[in-house]
Amino acid sequence: MKKLLRWLFVTVIVCAFILLSGVGYLKFMLPNVGDAPEMKVSGTPETIERGRYLANSVTVCMDCHSRRDWSKWSGPVLPGTEGGGGEPFTRAMGFPGDFYSKNITPYALKSWTDGEVFRAITTGVDKDNNPIFPVMPFHYYGRMDVRDVQAIIAYLRTLPEVETKPAAHDADFPFSLIMQTIPHKAAPVHMPDPSDSVAYGGYLVSAAGCVECHSRFDEKQQMIAGTEFGGGRHFPLPGVHLLRPTLRPMPQA
Repeated sequence: MKKLLRWLFVTVIVCAFILLSGVGYLKFMLPNVGDAPEMKVSGTPETIERGRYLANSVTVCMDCHSRRDWSKWSGPVLPGTEGGGGEPFTRAMGFPGDFYSKNITPYALKSWTDGEVFRAITTGVDKDNNPIFPVMPFHYYGRMDVRDVQAIIAYLRTLPEVETKPAAHDADFPFSLIMQTIPHKAAPVHMPDPSDSVAYGGYLVSAAGCVECHSRFDEKQQMIAGTEFGGGRHFPLPGVHLLRPTLRPMPQA
């Protein structure tokens, strides 16, 4: 009997050690995407204008990193909040915790190097090596041309400072650990020549992450294979009823 109890005790200790080692690895060793690259972005007028186009019309950084007025059609950005963050993505919307977009104006980014901003955009890891909640599609941004990401950085550096400090994330367990495993190294591509409309269009579709919204997802928020670009995803967002206009019957000939 004593021998059995001794073996049970040893087994419990070993299992606890393995469990704690695994949690420690996830918490302290991940994410592991490498150091932020050494780079200095050149803010030429052409580069800034390219970044303005991308951040507002393709990667739509400004849509999430600003406050939205969901009492109005399409939830327009509230003037004066551009880039200041604070837009909520909460449990009430079906997320595994409460998350808030970060301030990406110079007020918050002045202590970040261009390389640290680049790493955050393309890998999902912030200045302090913390994972970014993947509602930000960094896995698509990491497949953009380096020059385009740099253009976005150049544009962000020109934004008026918005002096806000959004609330910290509060992720549910075990997603708080799973988040550590999601960031991965960037795999940048070379932007196709815009004269090749199909290739260039495909590049923009990827950069915009169109497939994320225009596909169906299961209850575990995994994309259902075969539904890509077929639509049907539900978004339980504030004021979402405003985004569903009443459909009127087609007039009869």
